[in-house]
Amino acid sequence: MTDQKQTPLFGNTPFDGSNIIPLNIEEEMKSSYIDYSMSVIMSRALPDVRDGLKPVHRRILYAMHEQGMTPNRSYKKSARLVGEVLGKYHPHGDSSVYSAMVRMAQDFALRYTLVDGQGNFGSVDGDSPAAMRYTEARLERRSTLMLDDIDKETVPFVPNFDESLKEPSVLPGKLPNLLLNGASGIAVGMATNIPPHNLGELIDGIVHLVDNPEATIPDLMQYIKGPDFPTGASICGREGINSAYMTGRGPILVRAKIEVEQVKNKKDREALIVTEIPYQINKSVLIMRIADLVKDKKLTGISDLRDESDRKGMRIYIELKRDANPDIVKNQLYKHTALQTTFGVILLAIVGGTPKILNLKECLQEYIKHREHIITSRTKFDLRKAEERAHILLGLRVALQNLDAVIKLIRASKTVELAKEGLVNQFKLSPIQAQAILDMRLQKLTGLEREKLESEYNELLVVIADFKDILANKSRILTIIKEELQSIKEKFNDKRRTTFELNIEETNLDDLIPEETVAIFTTKEGFVKRISVDTFRNQLRGGRGVSGMGTRGEDNVENIMVVSTHAYLLCFTNFGRAYRIKGYQVPEASKYGKGRSFSTILNLANGEFVQTIVPVNEFDDDETYLLMATKKGVIKKTVLSEFKHLRKHNVIAIKLDDDDDLLMVHKTNGQQDVMMATENGMMIRFSEKEIRATGRPSRGVRGIRLKKGDKVISFDVAKEKASLLVLTKFGYGKRTQLSEYRCIHRGGVGVRCIMLRAKKNEKDKVVKSMLVESGDEIICVSKNGTVNRQDAYAISSQGRAAKGVIVQRLGKDDELIDVALVINLDK
Repeated sequence: MTDQKQTPLFGNTPFDGSNIIPLNIEEEMKSSYIDYSMSVIMSRALPDVRDGLKPVHRRILYAMHEQGMTPNRSYKKSARLVGEVLGKYHPHGDSSVYSAMVRMAQDFALRYTLVDGQGNFGSVDGDSPAAMRYTEARLERRSTLMLDDIDKETVPFVPNFDESLKEPSVLPGKLPNLLLNGASGIAVGMATNIPPHNLGELIDGIVHLVDNPEATIPDLMQYIKGPDFPTGASICGREGINSAYMTGRGPILVRAKIEVEQVKNKKDREALIVTEIPYQINKSVLIMRIADLVKDKKLTGISDLRDESDRKGMRIYIELKRDANPDIVKNQLYKHTALQTTFGVILLAIVGGTPKILNLKECLQEYIKHREHIITSRTKFDLRKAEERAHILLGLRVALQNLDAVIKLIRASKTVELAKEGLVNQFKLSPIQAQAILDMRLQKLTGLEREKLESEYNELLVVIADFKDILANKSRILTIIKEELQSIKEKFNDKRRTTFELNIEETNLDDLIPEETVAIFTTKEGFVKRISVDTFRNQLRGGRGVSGMGTRGEDNVENIMVVSTHAYLLCFTNFGRAYRIKGYQVPEASKYGKGRSFSTILNLANGEFVQTIVPVNEFDDDETYLLMATKKGVIKKTVLSEFKHLRKHNVIAIKLDDDDDLLMVHKTNGQQDVMMATENGMMIRFSEKEIRATGRPSRGVRGIRLKKGDKVISFDVAKEKASLLVLTKFGYGKRTQLSEYRCIHRGGVGVRCIMLRAKKNEKDKVVKSMLVESGDEIICVSKNGTVNRQDAYAISSQGRAAKGVIVQRLGKDDELIDVALVINLDK
């Protein structure tokens, strides 16, 4: 058998194992990830504190400067610029460069645009810009200030990606761009979100800090009031601004500007007009969101919605219904839509090659420090150039003073080099001066030109002295910084767009909605509505009453609560969650309307439904408790005040096992007896004193010990003068006096509450047990749709172990599925 020749895997080098370098994978991954994260942080996501630019923006501005795309020249195709940036400085996708350039041209994205765009550059509605082959661009007048003096050795230049060219690592940045236009970016493990500011305010703050280096942040905030967003809107309160400026982080609440306007030709109608929206909000998405909320009936009081924006400005028209309160609708819009947003400030920037969170004063100090360096470097460059020119002029003076000798020497020299050497040796000139004399044109020999040379030399001596004085005195440099900033302010300052609502608090709907007594109706199928109690007129005894709620099919009114519109309603679901709403938040409906589903009011999850509603006026009572029972026999007691701070979202009211559901919740005083009934006909009664009060997220304790296949179907708090009504699947039922159920300790199996029958190898089950009083009526519903209404006390009273009597006769294959207490409106 012959050996086969080994095929090289890489080029001509055979793979024999000697080329393998062993690496520790943990160290390699750590090193590679650090390299990647630093690349993202330094070269992509975060701005430099000095010029406030990310690398891509800096490269775009520098490329435009190099291409001569200045404000005084015609526009050039955007594609030309993108190609220039990609080919020379930014080896990434063209979309990254073009999208960055587009943003610098959008007046709704930048407070002070840096690119002057011509063509479709997108809109506040989220419309995409035209392709780069269709749009054109050039530098804005303001952006030239970012590049001023870049050719005077003011900033370091570094090799580009292939080291074939040089690019600036930072721009001279005469504009305080970091705070002026802000920045946003997500790096690895950190993010920045800097809001834009007003140019005039920012310059006033910088000038004050230059004059008063010991100024505090509150001192600076007398000049820099807060962010100034390009889309205007209003900032609510000062706490977020104070926190952002003091610590570098803070939430700023921003609200749209909404005006109330009378609808033309409709004297009884008003409309809300949105003229300014918060920063970075998509207007078309916002309008769609409002429309969806109106459609889902989460926003009430709105009859019409349209966008009337044009070139003159933004105008979102929201027409209100006849009886709608503008303040209430406005508050609902702020609460449910992006008309009110929070801008989370994170003043993070690259400082000395390191990401750092800065406060307001540190941001301004870094800008001043950068400008000091730029002016110092510029002055050194100008001084060198002035001294070089003075040196040449000094040589020309010598030549003019010895004109005949110079001419004679030059005429006698055979070559230029000999003439240059002769000038150096005979007149003690430098080679540079000698070359300048040789390059001098004959017209310089006229008397007028000689006077100009003399005058220029004397002026240069003054300029040189001034440059040296600037470099010797830091106060001169600071004065130049102030003068340049004040000149910029005179040219480019504009009015603040974002206003302040200093002492604003969220509108309290309780103050806007009159307090009245209402009836809250709920049905078995999860519908709810409210009706003013004035709807139900007083009737004499024996009257038929009035309809309180329309229902569909076999749906019945399950409960009615008479509460104030300002009362709280604690809604507990089968998932063990608690939601809190006010009485006025339940939709109002007519007597015959079926109301609205709870799922649209509370944003319930799939399979979640409301089991119990507990009305509450105050949550500060530590002697009032909520008793909760589950289908698996768990019971829990929690102080009512635990639910005091429940806000928009739901909270866990009880921790449930995976196969358990919350069954019922009752409000108690801590001294009452608890009764739990099971599907297999067991009943337990015990004192709630045996249950220790626990916090909201706890599980609870065992209330009744269930046998296999059994579950709790009813949970009540014992009442005087009431008897226990038990009904079964086969249509049997009975009443039993509560005195027959003595109190025992919790956790037992309980006692028999009804003797269940069996037929055709099928055992009967308890459908419902409830406490009833004299005068109560019940409605029994069977599987086949038969409905029977009768007096609860017409059902005979029997001992707890009795089998009961027929309450409803059922047909073949029919069975009782539900029993409900009739709501007596007269009562």
